[in-house]
Amino acid sequence: MIRLGLRLTLSSGREAAARLAVIAAAVALGVGLLLSTLAALNAVGTQNDRYAWLNTGMARQDPTAGVDPLWWLLQADGFDGKTIGRVDLAATGPHSPVPPGLPRLPGPGEFYASPALSRLLAGTPRAELAARYPGHQVGTIGDQALPGPDSLVIVVGHRPQELAGNREATEVTAIMDLSPGGCNGSGCRVGTDNSGMDLILSVVAAALIFPVVILIATATRLAATRREQRFAAMRLVGATPRQISVLSAAESTAASVLGTAAGFGLYAVIRPLLAKVSFTNTLFFLSDVSLTATDILLVVIGVPVAAAVSAQLALRRVRISPLGVSRRATPRPPRVYRVIPLVAGLLELAYFIGRVPRTSDGQVRAFLPGIFLVLGGIVFAGPWLTMVGARLMARRTGRPARLIAGRRLSDDPKAGFRAVSGLVLALSITSMAVGVITSLVAERGVPQGSQDVRHAVIADYHRFEKDRRSGAIATPPDTVLAALHAIPGVRGVTAIHADPAVGGFSPDLGGGLAACDQLAAMPAFGTCPAGAATAEVNSSFAVVGLQPRSRPWPKVWTAAAYSTERLRSLPVQEIVVTTDGTTAAVERARTVLATTYPGERPPYTVAEDRGRMAEQLDGYQQLADVVIAVSFPIAGCSLAVSVAGALRDRKRPFSLLRLTGVQLGVLRRVVLLESAVPLLAVSAVAIGTGFLAAQLFLKAQFDYSLRAPEVGYYLIVGGGLAAALGVIASTLPLLGRITGPEVARNE
Repeated sequence: MIRLGLRLTLSSGREAAARLAVIAAAVALGVGLLLSTLAALNAVGTQNDRYAWLNTGMARQDPTAGVDPLWWLLQADGFDGKTIGRVDLAATGPHSPVPPGLPRLPGPGEFYASPALSRLLAGTPRAELAARYPGHQVGTIGDQALPGPDSLVIVVGHRPQELAGNREATEVTAIMDLSPGGCNGSGCRVGTDNSGMDLILSVVAAALIFPVVILIATATRLAATRREQRFAAMRLVGATPRQISVLSAAESTAASVLGTAAGFGLYAVIRPLLAKVSFTNTLFFLSDVSLTATDILLVVIGVPVAAAVSAQLALRRVRISPLGVSRRATPRPPRVYRVIPLVAGLLELAYFIGRVPRTSDGQVRAFLPGIFLVLGGIVFAGPWLTMVGARLMARRTGRPARLIAGRRLSDDPKAGFRAVSGLVLALSITSMAVGVITSLVAERGVPQGSQDVRHAVIADYHRFEKDRRSGAIATPPDTVLAALHAIPGVRGVTAIHADPAVGGFSPDLGGGLAACDQLAAMPAFGTCPAGAATAEVNSSFAVVGLQPRSRPWPKVWTAAAYSTERLRSLPVQEIVVTTDGTTAAVERARTVLATTYPGERPPYTVAEDRGRMAEQLDGYQQLADVVIAVSFPIAGCSLAVSVAGALRDRKRPFSLLRLTGVQLGVLRRVVLLESAVPLLAVSAVAIGTGFLAAQLFLKAQFDYSLRAPEVGYYLIVGGGLAAALGVIASTLPLLGRITGPEVARNE
């Protein structure tokens, strides 16, 4: 029977060959996208592993026999909004450990740079970047030490005594090789820990794989009606249910095997493109975009098996009776209980408002089931929602196209919803992702106010000793202030001195002192009262805009009881330089401060600081953008396959309608309405549910409220719906060719 099934599949004329080609092509597209999704997820994990060595020194290390300690200091530098990972180290002997990617340790006055940073150093004026790093470059860092080809990393060599006096430097005897994914929330400052990776990979996998699975399932059901009729005829001439099952499995498996093989070829074409997509704000190395043996076996075995099972489920009526297809009894309508999983998912998310677990693992276990229930619940409730929308349309119209479409959807809402299920799921995922990300960015993102604030360069010299806050440097010499003022684009320079009257940390604004003549050049940060020489200001200007609404950033500071001479004798906690925002002004000011105080933390801009605070958020934003960009085309392909398949399955009923006098335009409106009604009806629920789930998650996890999405969201949704209607409309010309009088003949 298997041989007969393959012969019927491969040698049954042009129609069978066309059907096989279409199914194989659709399966190939789904498999290619599925393999690409798995490879991209593997690349995210591999990229995270490459951060391991940068976490050296995060945990205490005991002396090791035969190993000379290595002084280690990791800092975050920056250039033009990009983060530069800077590692300062000093060997105490010939047997100090060597980080990966380096042939040897750099000596004093030497440094290694990543290829991307090497190109940046070569193409940037020295006063804007290279002057920060003492000495000269002796080589490049190898790929095994870099998260991606665009990573900016530098390793600078020093004498041991230069780092021994730095309070943030530490002695290490081994280079960290534990992936951040195995850190369990501690011991890793760079990369994403295991709980974070579980959350990222689980959500992204669900968001990307769900639409792909729907596409493959839709493809394997192409021409299902014709197959049912053919197999019912075989049952009438004596074929047993078991033989029909074998024939069906052979036909479906043959098409899926061909499609799977072609899908691997499509993946080979897509793979180089994936390396150019920034999933996590860092590009992938091509070698990281790869499949595991488990991935390959899962697809090679799983897709044909799933196709065979789908075919068996589709032929239940034929196995029951040889007349099962001919009678075409109306299936039982879906019941309202189909909304239970959707409601349960929303209630699960709502339950954790005020009860959110404290650990990352607990949060993953708390929120993921609810998110999966919501996504699965939308698909499960779709047929019932489609039936409700179709019945409302049929009751409120007297036009033939709407009446026919409404009755057909009411009779079989599962088939009507199946065509648009992928796109509906994509809309729900998009709404949920955009709702969460937009709200988090609004609460935590880079301040959108004055450009003077965004592009201000901050040099942080705070010190905390025994719960007392002070500054680490003396008042900058006049030569340094003059060098900063001489930079084109610099608008003002203010030194924030430590207030001796404020010792420990206070949640209120204050703790700093500034000269009023300096503050006058940067009014965006506040001004002095008239006649005052000094003012009581905040200890840090980097937190402007972050304070609670109950304590807004003041426009006028309180006058201080310190003279200018007394102020200059106090230690400095911070130096703030306002600029016009040009790259040259920002980077030259940063370089002057970095070279003047080489042992201190690298200066940064307010925008960079806020960006680093939301660095993980930026990664989620990037992943959300990728999910949105990928899920809509996948859903569009599913829709095209479904509509085209439905037209082929119903060409004889449409031909009979045309013979009875129904105009072709009426049939086209019927096809359009049969897809548009479930699309629009369920999409409205999916979008609303996505936003509601986002609100519940935000309230439970962060105690934030949902913010209205930006214009881009409406463009995405409007474009997705317009593209879907365009896909449906593109299939309408087929009606004229497949509904001729010759199709209505009895076979």
